[in-house]
Amino acid sequence: MKTIPLIFSVAAAALLLPGCASMGAPGKQVHSTSDIYPAIGPYSQMVQAGNLVFLSGVIPLNKAGNAVEGATIDEQTRLVLAYIGAKLKSRGLSYEDVVMSTVYMKNLNDFATMNRIYAESFKTAPPARATVEVARLPRDVLIEIAVVAAVK
Repeated sequence: MKTIPLIFSVAAAALLLPGCASMGAPGKQVHSTSDIYPAIGPYSQMVQAGNLVFLSGVIPLNKAGNAVEGATIDEQTRLVLAYIGAKLKSRGLSYEDVVMSTVYMKNLNDFATMNRIYAESFKTAPPARATVEVARLPRDVLIEIAVVAAVK
């Protein structure tokens, strides 16, 4: 009975990561850009597996990564989306290539403002999205956004 979920998991991975097995070792590629702050800790800015590029969550830090920029949800959301755009551009991608995003917010009362600004970046065929309120974010920022993009 336990082999059925395993078979489905392997089949799903094969569908989601076409070409991953043929990529050779390693099965993933780590990418970064100097257009935003460097990874602060044991994570990668971006990881590509097959035709999917996973962008780590972005918070509104200055380019050096040592201070929060922006005091309002408007300012912080704009900076986060600009950094996501820079990450995407560094891989030859754009907002239109994003297939999934996860938005973490300190206060869902700020949802309408975030959503209005978010819509400015994702104008056509927006990605699937999950938005959640969290108790706390790194550096006590108001927002963090992580995305997954598909390489054409």
